[in-house]
Amino acid sequence: MSHLPPSLPALINFTQRLVQAQSLTGAEQTAVEVLAAEMRALNFDKIVVDPAGSLIGIIEGSQPGPTLLLDGHCDTVPANPADWQHDPWGGQVEGGRMFGRGTADMKASLAAMVHAAGSLDRGALRGRVAVSATVAEEVSEGGALRLVMDELHPDAVVIGEATELNLNRGGRGRAEIEVTTFGRSAHSSSPQAGRCAVTDMLRVVQSLQALPLGVHAELGPASLVLTDIISEPYPGRSVIPYRCRATFDRRLLPEDRVPSVLAEVNQRPGLDDVQYQARLAGLDESTYTGYQLRGDKFFPAWIYPESHPFVQTALRGLQSAGLQPSIGCYRFCTNAAYSAGIAGIPTIGFGIGREEDAHITDESILVEDLLSAARGYQGIITAFLNQLS
Repeated sequence: MSHLPPSLPALINFTQRLVQAQSLTGAEQTAVEVLAAEMRALNFDKIVVDPAGSLIGIIEGSQPGPTLLLDGHCDTVPANPADWQHDPWGGQVEGGRMFGRGTADMKASLAAMVHAAGSLDRGALRGRVAVSATVAEEVSEGGALRLVMDELHPDAVVIGEATELNLNRGGRGRAEIEVTTFGRSAHSSSPQAGRCAVTDMLRVVQSLQALPLGVHAELGPASLVLTDIISEPYPGRSVIPYRCRATFDRRLLPEDRVPSVLAEVNQRPGLDDVQYQARLAGLDESTYTGYQLRGDKFFPAWIYPESHPFVQTALRGLQSAGLQPSIGCYRFCTNAAYSAGIAGIPTIGFGIGREEDAHITDESILVEDLLSAARGYQGIITAFLNQLS
């Protein structure tokens, strides 16, 4: 399958326009419009916005065949301009790097996906390639991707989260666990008449910090980290708190399931006299279209063996594009929690930047990686469709 080489100046310009289109979670519409305009300019065959507000662009081949989905989320976390040396929404290029919120996470990869697909030689293409710009990933990994996959039914998925242009075949999952302790209210001048829920929570937290967790050879260790805590009533004025709620971030390994994850928290030794309960935090997010993403905040881990056919096909495709990627795994959670972890569709990760570049002050990517990534995506597309045709 032949294809046309993407243009680095055009990729730089497009990525800058994407960065300049501020798109905090729940307010991605401007970025979606920029992406849709670029797809139209590249003559995508079909461009739609789904009910959640995610953008889907499709390139149809001249012959029937499988569907390959390239997915990148278009929402970002906030940025405080006072903390940055560069304009967070400027897309400034300096010293061979482009700076801006979302460059590494993950608008640069999205730009490369769009130009890679749009530059394909459709006359030699079997099947179809879809590029999705999903919304609300920062609060629900895979929540919006589910709608995209229900529409497309892809045979394989490429996640564009940062890999330093390497090939990832797995990723840790994520769960949010709410732990509540129940005490008994009393006037703070008579603490013996009540039971302080915060004091009990301190015991629970101390116990959970000693919780033994597994380690995976490729994905690394599972973890449980306290992320917030609040008492009721708050603020407490001359009153013993009767309830306390804490949230824990639990990083998941492939063997972790909802019942076992909750049981390990609810059944800690030495806490028989503490009344407490652990449950999954609920997801209730409204996208910019008003679509409600609901469910439990449990996003599974996933991993494929290095010998898996799609992993090997993607590796050959990247090598054909002149790249020499190593094979690894994500340590953070991505939309693949749905595509691979729940839907069971073969999935790999390939993208621009490092994992640690996400969400940081003065976030940036190497400009030259834009072209390498676009070529890499074309290599994966070519290898996958050729193998299955």
